[in-house]
Amino acid sequence: MTEAHPTSEPRPGPTPAHTPISSTYRLQLRPGLLTFDDARSIAEYLQQLGVSHLYLSPILTAMPGSTHGYDVTDPTTVSAALGGPAGLKALADEVRSRGMGLIVDLVPNHLGVGEPRHSPWWWDVLRNGRQSPFAAFFDIDWSPSNGAGGRLALPVLQSENDPANLTVDRTGPEPMLALHDLRFPIAPGTDGENPLRIHDKQHYRLVNWRAGVGTYRRFLAVNGLAAVRQEEPAVFELTHRELAAWCEHDLIDGVRVDHPDGLADPAGYLARLRRLIGPDRLLVVERMLAPEEPLDATLPVDGTTGYDTLADIGGVLVDPAGAASLTELSRHLVGHGSDQAWFDDTEHRIKRAVAETLLVPEVRRLVAAIKRDARAADFDTMALTNATVEVLSYLPVGRTDYRPLAGVLGRVVTEVATRNTELTIPLSVLTTAVAANGEAATRLNQVGVAVAAKAVEDTMSYRAARLVSLQELGGDPTRFGRSVLEFHLANAERAHHWPATMTTLSTHDTKRGEDVRARISVLSQLAGTWAATVTAWHDITPPPDPATGLFLLQNMLGVWPADGRPAAGVPGLRERLHAFAEKAVREAGIESSWEEPDAEFEVALHRWVDAVVDGPVGAELSELVGQIAPHAWSDALAQKLLQLCGPGIPDIYQGTELWEDSLVDPDNRRPVDFGHRLAVLQSLTGTPDVDATGVAKMWVVAYALWLRRERPDVFVGGTYTPLFAGGDHARRVVAFARGRRGETPQVVAAVTRHSVGLADTGWGDTTMHLPPGIWTDRLTGHTFQGRIRLEKLFARLPVALLVR
Repeated sequence: MTEAHPTSEPRPGPTPAHTPISSTYRLQLRPGLLTFDDARSIAEYLQQLGVSHLYLSPILTAMPGSTHGYDVTDPTTVSAALGGPAGLKALADEVRSRGMGLIVDLVPNHLGVGEPRHSPWWWDVLRNGRQSPFAAFFDIDWSPSNGAGGRLALPVLQSENDPANLTVDRTGPEPMLALHDLRFPIAPGTDGENPLRIHDKQHYRLVNWRAGVGTYRRFLAVNGLAAVRQEEPAVFELTHRELAAWCEHDLIDGVRVDHPDGLADPAGYLARLRRLIGPDRLLVVERMLAPEEPLDATLPVDGTTGYDTLADIGGVLVDPAGAASLTELSRHLVGHGSDQAWFDDTEHRIKRAVAETLLVPEVRRLVAAIKRDARAADFDTMALTNATVEVLSYLPVGRTDYRPLAGVLGRVVTEVATRNTELTIPLSVLTTAVAANGEAATRLNQVGVAVAAKAVEDTMSYRAARLVSLQELGGDPTRFGRSVLEFHLANAERAHHWPATMTTLSTHDTKRGEDVRARISVLSQLAGTWAATVTAWHDITPPPDPATGLFLLQNMLGVWPADGRPAAGVPGLRERLHAFAEKAVREAGIESSWEEPDAEFEVALHRWVDAVVDGPVGAELSELVGQIAPHAWSDALAQKLLQLCGPGIPDIYQGTELWEDSLVDPDNRRPVDFGHRLAVLQSLTGTPDVDATGVAKMWVVAYALWLRRERPDVFVGGTYTPLFAGGDHARRVVAFARGRRGETPQVVAAVTRHSVGLADTGWGDTTMHLPPGIWTDRLTGHTFQGRIRLEKLFARLPVALLVR
């Protein structure tokens, strides 16, 4: 076997000396819709908005037609469909000329292989097998016992009869095996007339995707994304050669790392990446930290991509007083409370199911590695598999090899052994293997990440229905809100330990957009009303399943038009609701699933969606949305200002400077009308009203970003001081001060919380004492000092941005 070897260590780029990163604006690049040239054309708008850096989705060559770029096929080239190297250089020059910079999204864990002929490294492996110079780049099991006779299994067959559809495509320079639209290479010297006999001579074997036969590690359970072995120096060097060039030519100011937890050695990878990009470029990692899981402070990173912040900001706006009513509603319609008790009882069971179905190939390889590392080749495979799956299903985190998590695996193994004494002996084999700190330990962590992601972030997030805004990446649905005290302490820790971490409210992966979550969270303040309303709606227009109905009605409320238009009159909304409903029930995996769709149930589901949109429930939903819209807008502005003024570097997901109504992908990757946003920005005058136009949100975003650009060191690395109110409604305000280290605070952010309770009474005698000085609200121009009445502070807007 020949392997590619690096000729030299990638050279780090020079230390950038450009505009400090005070904020980022996420662009979802897409061929034909948003290319490098398109990004150049909106750079002036983003500069006017106050953004310091454009944050680009993956820019390396991806699968043709890719709508996201995470299915990279050639990591050694910049995507020609986006504009190629020249387009990237022109974009970098454009933003540099405007005092801005670029952050790039890096995908080290996997490559796209769904259509092999478009993935050159994968194609070479299929053609030449273990003799391919790229065979060692992928995590492939070539052993005779791999379930495919020592060949590379490709799970692409739809049925057992599918091989009869194999043909030979001789239209190109080389013959290829053809299965419907897919093409596969034919190894030299194996061509012939019979496609089936040709197939039997290849280094790969086409198998049924339902058979659970897989010989390459995947991204989670996605067959079209093959994992890459970044632990190999040759792989790192070649896959990061473009990044090294970007740094050498000073095109970028930072990197976002996609899914580092899937790698064999995330800490080692990040250390090498930091050496490559230099000490001063931003480096953030996509990590969905489990509840109570800290980010490893020994990692050479600036922080996460912000899901932990999202949970804190969203949580402080949820009213815990609604927990009892919404828990009971969930118990009545779903059969459980979607609460801590349900999660405790269900998480283990769903994780087991994921490990025993979707991730069978990965678990099989893990068990084989355990037997090798423990030198227990003859040990009973079934018993060892059962013990391993049991441990995986009780892990409270995805992987346990980060330093702050030392001891977690030991505690879980002990608990499993105590609970199941019959597993004591196989657990001793697992323990021996993990203690060797070799392949088994690595695979245990990689499989643990996949089990957690598929079970918790996907399946359970679609089965719980108490308050779906809690069910977000990085969140903890068992916790009904956050106290103001907890919010402040989390922010203070962030300001001290992770001052340059990224913060976010929306991403390309969030289950719902930020304004949708804000509106749904208002239900926590109207829990009794919502419970009675949903119960009545179930009687008026019964859903095909009560649990599905409760889940979907909240999401419908989140995206329902608030400007008085009927939902049926909003272009594309009906189709978006249908697509979301179908995805939701398949992810939940109870009434239907991706593996075995229930056509009868889904037909009934789509009929119900139409009945809601067109019938009396839709009319009542419009009325309810009209009633809660002012409170939803208040919360949307509140969370935006808390993010923009809080510790860290805020990312604005494309389009979210105005109201947005996105659901889960691909809905949240729809094209953005930047021309409209530019017109709104340039038309800002006076102080806007908070209404369905979204101008107030643009107002808040622009003024906050301008202030961050004006005083970057106040926000990134600055102090954080909680402020508290007194009086009847003291708990309904969240406020804090920011300043430079060692100086008096210069900025105060204050927002309204739980506004429904203020509708009848107003702020009353509620007051707050400002730090010394005269303070001007940048949003309204009003000035304040000393002890101020909140009815005056929030007279025009439910948020305030005060500058000393």
